[in-house]
Amino acid sequence: MTTLAHDSATLTRDALTVLQPGFTGTTAPDWVLRRLGEGLASVGLFGRNIATPEQLAALTAQLRAERADVLVAIDEEGGDVTRLEVRTGSSFPGNLALGAVDDPELTRAVARELGRRLAECGVNLNWAPSADVNSNPDNPVIGVRSFGAEPELVARHTAAYIEGLQGAGVAACTKHFPGHGDTAVDSHHALPRIDAGLDTLTARELVPFRAAVAAGTKAVMSAHILLPVLDPDLPATLSPAALHGLLRRPVADGGLGFDGMIVTDGMEMRAIANAYGIEHGSVLAIAAGADAICVGGGLADEDTVLRLRDALVTAVIEGRLAEERLAEAAARVRALGEWTRRSGGPRAAHGIEPAAGVGLAAARRALSVTPAGTSYEPVTGPAYVAAFTPAANIAVGDETPWGVGAELARLRPGTGAATYGRQDADALGVHGLIENMLDTAGDRRIVAVVRDVHRHAWMADALDALLTARPETVVVEMGVPQAPPAGALHIATHGAARVCGRAAAEVIVGNGAGDHPGD
Repeated sequence: MTTLAHDSATLTRDALTVLQPGFTGTTAPDWVLRRLGEGLASVGLFGRNIATPEQLAALTAQLRAERADVLVAIDEEGGDVTRLEVRTGSSFPGNLALGAVDDPELTRAVARELGRRLAECGVNLNWAPSADVNSNPDNPVIGVRSFGAEPELVARHTAAYIEGLQGAGVAACTKHFPGHGDTAVDSHHALPRIDAGLDTLTARELVPFRAAVAAGTKAVMSAHILLPVLDPDLPATLSPAALHGLLRRPVADGGLGFDGMIVTDGMEMRAIANAYGIEHGSVLAIAAGADAICVGGGLADEDTVLRLRDALVTAVIEGRLAEERLAEAAARVRALGEWTRRSGGPRAAHGIEPAAGVGLAAARRALSVTPAGTSYEPVTGPAYVAAFTPAANIAVGDETPWGVGAELARLRPGTGAATYGRQDADALGVHGLIENMLDTAGDRRIVAVVRDVHRHAWMADALDALLTARPETVVVEMGVPQAPPAGALHIATHGAARVCGRAAAEVIVGNGAGDHPGD
């Protein structure tokens, strides 16, 4: 009979410690509180967990009563990806808007105010910023979540964001290492592949991550992407060459020298779950160098936690995962929890002067307006807002409102709005869709709102037909402004946050300056 050297209680505790699960509801379920007492050290919150700031503060206090150093994580990028304001739209523009302004002090101020609000609610780990260089304009999942397409621009704003966020006592988690920007596939659905060479990777994807490490980011999130130049077989999340090698390797040896916590992207995403399963995938991720397993966006129950816990314990017992590696991972999670206990929380927030208007000020500065000048006639009466709406990617979700309709109606009562999707274009044909739109709009000025029009042929065709029929139409692009400007007035907001819609509405009615980025 073989006697196991493993301490089963320590193994179980360490296995729970490296998990970052989600749950449902606006209060913590009994199973979450019980597992916190058994070693669980982190939870992830999503829009479904948040109703009001007061409720969120009560929830995090409930969690912290069970474990003072618990990591309470959230995916709060600002801009299109918001959990704090999932039902209203964000008070902060996203990364592309900040990159368009290109004022690192503004980015730092926005991140600091966002961090202050998170800390005030008891959230101490933010799965942000995105440090991806959006070099592929057809990218279906990054887009406006990136600061831009230039590595050095992304690097300086990534560093500023980290400094602002962590200055408020909230740990930053820079993502998606080693860079998700040059992909044409959404890893929520399948495994993306980047065939760039090492020189390109070094000069493009890795530049912002080196800046993030230099800025002191407390965590880095891995990407479920295959980069054959690093590992021909395994995606970065599961690859020792990407995590233990490139990310951890000392700078002197060509690595990034990162010694903080590495957390995976969501393990139920199909890029991992379909090929490996979440249990085997989690074992491979920890073995590769990850310290924390993010799960819970889709699988938010106790059974998932127990399955992953037991998979890690069994892997150690069977010799497929080194006990020392699991212990090291758990120690890094606890170390970050201790940092947040000392540095974060409501006390940290109370020491920071609120900057309530910084988000709207940033959104106004981020507008790019074409043509500028006196030729445009502002909308003085009720308008009709036609939102050409693509399918939302999973990271953004379809819960969060976007557009300019609500803000324009506030400024011009009587304004109407409707959404038009690809299914409408397919059912009615482009000309039928536009005829329907014109009949509904009547004599009201039309404001066409698009999102990444360059990526959607049906949208581009419909917009062309609308502008032929109504050349006085205002066009508001709330995605990546890759297509040439069109319309009597073209406004690029560089994101679809609520404040971006407000800033655009102000220009439409003649109240905004309409400055170009950087002016």
